[in-house]
Amino acid sequence: MNLLVVMMAGMMAGFIGALMGLGGGVVMVPTLTAVLGVDVKEAVATSSLCVIATSIAGAARYVKQGITNIKLALFLNTTTVAGAVTGALLAVIAPRTLLYLALSAVLAYLSASQVITGKREEEKIERGEFAGSEEDKLARLLGLSDSYYDAASKVEVQYRVRRTPLGLAVSYLAGMASGLLGIGGGVLKVPIMNQVMNVPIKASIGTSKFMIGVTASASATVYFMRGLVNTLLAAPLALGVILGATLGAQIMNRIRVKHLKMLFGGVLVYFSYAMLAKFIYLTVGVALPGVRL
Repeated sequence: MNLLVVMMAGMMAGFIGALMGLGGGVVMVPTLTAVLGVDVKEAVATSSLCVIATSIAGAARYVKQGITNIKLALFLNTTTVAGAVTGALLAVIAPRTLLYLALSAVLAYLSASQVITGKREEEKIERGEFAGSEEDKLARLLGLSDSYYDAASKVEVQYRVRRTPLGLAVSYLAGMASGLLGIGGGVLKVPIMNQVMNVPIKASIGTSKFMIGVTASASATVYFMRGLVNTLLAAPLALGVILGATLGAQIMNRIRVKHLKMLFGGVLVYFSYAMLAKFIYLTVGVALPGVRL
């Protein structure tokens, strides 16, 4: 029965991860710790290993559908990985309270922006405004602009990448926040690409999924070498993750943009609440419900 619970948790994590461009640890870690009583370090390590399965299953499907911008993913990963290393090093010495509060405010803003701009993005797709924007010199030089077929709107969506230097800098900060605060990078990568770099939300999700697989491999290797990965749990968890991620990747492109952005906005609300809860816990010692502290 416990293994069935683990597999179902993996399916949910894989589905949400593929649908939103996230790793899925936000579902896997609380389930392993709260439901099955797994030690938090062991849960994080096992979850990190399964994030690779989430990425492989979801990213492969998005690449096949032509949604993933591989050049952009590899380009942004250069600073994201560097930021994650910096964040991991700073985690030892930096006070986290104000960082949690600041990130909570940023995520709340990004959540509101996702919901507000949902209808606007559909109009931009219909009018071809993503393709009408002027790409910057670096994006033109590297050929970062791309296109994909939107199955929900039944149109070929072309887009030109803008503000590449700014996107690169903010990706570094996203990686640093991920390494410093222990949050998944996808929750910041997707809105960065969408709202800063003029990449449609579906292409942002597909590209984020591809990036997560590359960055997750490093941390998972470290955890595995230290013996923190519970292989008995990892097997059913990975199986569920692959099934859920495959399903999520199949239906993502069939969801209308405004509904997808509302769903992603809801995910950002949760992360904003989680960061605020950690700030409150560290400052006044009050634990809010629904957050692993």
